[in-house]
Amino acid sequence: RALLWLGPVYLAGYLGLSGSWVLLGLALWLCWGHNRRWKRDRLAAAFALLEDEREAVCRGLAARQLPAWVHFPDVERVEWLNKVLVQAWPYFGTIMEKTFKEVVEPKIRAKNVHLKTCTFTKIHFGEKCPRINGIKAYTKEIDRRQVILDLQICYIGDCEIHMDISKFNLGVKGVQLYGTLRVILEPLLTDAPFIGAVTLFFLQKPHLEINWAGMSNLLDVPGINVMSDSLIQDFIAARLVLPNRITVPLKKNMNIAHLRFPIPRGVIRVHLLEAENLVQKDSFLGAIRGKSDPYALLRVGTVQYRSKTVSRDLNPIWNETFEFVVHEVPGQDLEVDLYDEDPDKDDFMGSLLISLVDVMNDRTVDEWFPLSKTTSGHLHLKLEWLSLVNDQEKLHEDKKGLSTAILIVYLDSAFNLPKNHFEYSNGECGAKKIKNNKYLKKTEREPSSFVLLTVGNKTQKSKTCNFSKDPTWGQAFTFFVHSAHSQSLHVEIKDKDRDTALGTSVICLSHLLKDPNMTLDQRFQLDHSSSDSFIKMKLVLRALNVEEPDPQRVQAGVSASKQGPVCVAEKGGNQQKFASPPKPEASKVPPVSKDSAALDSLPKKDSREDLDPNDSSAAPVPSETAAGLNETKREQNAEHQPPSVLHTRAAVVPTLPVVQELRLAPSVTSLGSLPSSCFELSSSNLELQNGTEMPLGEIQLTVRYASIRQSLVVLVNGCRNLVPSSNRGVDPYVRIYLLPDRRWTSRKKTSVKKKTLNPQYDEKFEFFESLEDVKKRTLDIAVKNSRPFISQERKELGKVRIDLSQEDLIKGFAQW
Repeated sequence: RALLWLGPVYLAGYLGLSGSWVLLGLALWLCWGHNRRWKRDRLAAAFALLEDEREAVCRGLAARQLPAWVHFPDVERVEWLNKVLVQAWPYFGTIMEKTFKEVVEPKIRAKNVHLKTCTFTKIHFGEKCPRINGIKAYTKEIDRRQVILDLQICYIGDCEIHMDISKFNLGVKGVQLYGTLRVILEPLLTDAPFIGAVTLFFLQKPHLEINWAGMSNLLDVPGINVMSDSLIQDFIAARLVLPNRITVPLKKNMNIAHLRFPIPRGVIRVHLLEAENLVQKDSFLGAIRGKSDPYALLRVGTVQYRSKTVSRDLNPIWNETFEFVVHEVPGQDLEVDLYDEDPDKDDFMGSLLISLVDVMNDRTVDEWFPLSKTTSGHLHLKLEWLSLVNDQEKLHEDKKGLSTAILIVYLDSAFNLPKNHFEYSNGECGAKKIKNNKYLKKTEREPSSFVLLTVGNKTQKSKTCNFSKDPTWGQAFTFFVHSAHSQSLHVEIKDKDRDTALGTSVICLSHLLKDPNMTLDQRFQLDHSSSDSFIKMKLVLRALNVEEPDPQRVQAGVSASKQGPVCVAEKGGNQQKFASPPKPEASKVPPVSKDSAALDSLPKKDSREDLDPNDSSAAPVPSETAAGLNETKREQNAEHQPPSVLHTRAAVVPTLPVVQELRLAPSVTSLGSLPSSCFELSSSNLELQNGTEMPLGEIQLTVRYASIRQSLVVLVNGCRNLVPSSNRGVDPYVRIYLLPDRRWTSRKKTSVKKKTLNPQYDEKFEFFESLEDVKKRTLDIAVKNSRPFISQERKELGKVRIDLSQEDLIKGFAQW
């Protein structure tokens, strides 16, 4: 063993190699050992949880390890079924051992000449059987002739499977699998066996961990382990995760085509608008916090899109649109993850999980959603539910370039494909071009074919059917269509081994419009192929329709954001964790500090004491006014917003006193037209000690543009009537940004005045920008308290923003 350890070191020195190679090898070995220990520890912890679930719950383990029935009352325990599985597991293991030997092993040997020596030396499925942690049965909003069950599957197995290939031992020793398996029993029949077919699929990619054995341990090497795990999960997803399904007929002569490939439930259109108050991930020298470069990952099922990256901005604006096909509701959710893009590894900035059931019911949701798993941050999304309708009038081309229809392609099979691209009916065989016997043998065997389907600039690929002139694929594909009258479906059948085309076909989507149901189910003649070569497909075209929201329905609002139940509070979380999903509070209204003209139609009252929040006789605000408040672009910076403030629309339309409690500050877009020269520091995003909302004081500014120096001059004169943040007094100073530039190096800051609520500064600052650029910018001014480093006092005392595009900067202005 000592020689084995020192051998690489001696060899490197003997060959004159750099010592860096030895260090690199040592680092890889250490990382490999760490990954191995990490997997073994996780497997041991999972076994401990499996042995005594009650004790694990009492110890307060993390919520992700707890079964769903602990938190959700509609998920039921099925311990009786788990006991049945325990009794039947040894017999199932015997059946699987026989299957591996008699079915799997011959198939592996036939795959490749190098696998002819494959032999299973040990097959043991262990003593630990799969568990069902809970079952949820759906009884509402489903067909009366079906039963839908969601099974929380948990398999922590001590199985051992070893195989030898050319004297190399490969194997698996321990598996962990977690996922939600949906079982659909349909149609229900009036005669035996009472159920026509069973459909199985996973709603999301299941979590899978494999503890390798033998030479397979090399898959735990850093870099390779991530790739191998993702390949295995993709292999499972391609067969068992939506939209892929396994349908098993239970009754003879049952047509299961419509069960295997049902028409999707709808389309969700996601408008990723903006975010605010994101956490700072980038740092300089590990201490000075900088900006972040945020981007978003959006997922529905196995489909994922990535937004553009906004550089150096904690309040990014994307204004991007994404569309997802939704196959199962309830069941599928919209997942949004925010990351900070870095050269090495991207940092996680928060996530969001939105129930598509609420979006489908509300049809349109426009909300600021609080991010979870982070300390701060809100995300602004507009979600539209598009239903699929058989109406040709809805197929007009969208002016914004959005999709107007969806094409569903059911790829069935092909007939009489040529063996190669030379085999045509005109007798022009290219045999003379074949120069060696090896290629001749390839051309003589049956083709291994796959299909490329293209609509517009999107191409999808089918699975490969090996060695068959009459392949059967049995797959479904969906495409978004922008113009059904002009677009076409391009079909190309190719041979995997020779990468040659065996036939093509072009179907104009306008042909579908001639059918009342916008459906074609037939064989299509293949071009550039034999005269008797066909491909069988079913094409279904459906228009996308945005329905108007039901005025009688109470909008779900922030309840669409699913709060994962957690029994232990996570450190630094942005949201409170409860044993069940929290309900939105109607009294929480999004803070708005925009044009006060939005409230001109509301009656004014002299003082806040005249407003009774509990007054049930107050008339509700007209929907136009409430919408105006919410649609305006917010100008409040939420850098120091407390977690309790939700930047979302209210779950219910607010009553008049609630809206008046907002106490909107004067519009900063019309400073020159204000009758009074008073700027109140905004208080909508601060928690006051006395629990009230009131003006936080005033700041006097002088702003003008110096043409000779080509700079914007800002003179901070002073503040008055500031609100103290603690009993010991405040040490105020003023911070200035010229938005959208929020770099730490471009920040301007006054001196600190000790223990005063009416500080005088008389300090001048300059921003060297052209007048045209300055007119496009916004002046962001905040009054802050210079508090001790570890103090819990409030840092921000107030803030104003001035839109410089509305001001005469050459003349300048000076006002409070």
